[in-house]
Amino acid sequence: MAPWWALQLASGAKSFADNPLIGSRTLNRCGLHVRRVRLAQSLGQSRRRRLRHLASEQDRASFDRDGFVEIRDFLRPDIFARLRDGVLDNAWAAREMVQGDAITRRIAVDRQMLDIVPEVRALRDDPRWRGLIRYAGSFDAEPLLYVQSILTHVHDTRPDPQEQLHADTFHPTVKAWLFLTDVADDEGPFVYVPGSHRASPARLEWERAKSLSSDLDRLSSRGSLRIEPEELPGLGLPEPRSFAVPANTLVVADTSGFHARGRSTRPSTRVEIWAYSRRNPFLPWTGLDVLSWPGASERAVAAIWKVRDRLHKAGWLGHPWQDAGLKRPAER
Repeated sequence: MAPWWALQLASGAKSFADNPLIGSRTLNRCGLHVRRVRLAQSLGQSRRRRLRHLASEQDRASFDRDGFVEIRDFLRPDIFARLRDGVLDNAWAAREMVQGDAITRRIAVDRQMLDIVPEVRALRDDPRWRGLIRYAGSFDAEPLLYVQSILTHVHDTRPDPQEQLHADTFHPTVKAWLFLTDVADDEGPFVYVPGSHRASPARLEWERAKSLSSDLDRLSSRGSLRIEPEELPGLGLPEPRSFAVPANTLVVADTSGFHARGRSTRPSTRVEIWAYSRRNPFLPWTGLDVLSWPGASERAVAAIWKVRDRLHKAGWLGHPWQDAGLKRPAER
């Protein structure tokens, strides 16, 4: 496996537990992890400079400063109403993952949905939507697109691990949320630490310490590093911001910054159009994305699920996303 582990160093592989080179304390004392972070961040900034024409000066300034952009009333009210009703009133093929007491439900935005709810296609093709996601993700690449539902307090068990502040990975990456429902402050809102997407000297030192730690929790050991709120001042970072927002608000964020799912004090359901894009952070170019070929993106999610199903059945891969049958997005 040594050649494979070495090749992974030039990819987005992030697990300290699964790759003994990435997780090597000897190599990380010599700076391996921090150098990967620095190089990935530098290349990400270079790609963003070449994609700056895709986003407005105001949106770029907000993103560069905070690591996110928030836009309320993103769609025209009549268009948003048709999109929301078309998505929420129909039952779609769904997958679900259980984490702690919460269920995350995802429904692929595929050709069927695009035909039944043409407003979703209009959103996907909206220049501001496309430009912001590409600028934030640092690639001229089509994201994977889902309808996502977060159902809290479904099971009487431990809390949802997504409620702890964390970074998804060590390099620039993007997620976007167009909220189809109002999100109250005590109903599991998205939470983000402004400015935490930057590789400051304090952040790099924190990354180095984590790479040398022998006491990482399970998710941190797989490269999604957790941080406690009381650690933020030491990194020169402010308190997290909670996105308690009305429906028709768009948030686009670099989730290499610290973020979380806010706590919900009662059973709640949050529904959004959710986009996700993560490519190899060490690619110097911005394009050459297979998912951006005509018709490819609307087939991608189904293809990914099918491959994971087969690998799971063969015993080669874990697969937390279980087939949930036909469900409406807000159905509990």
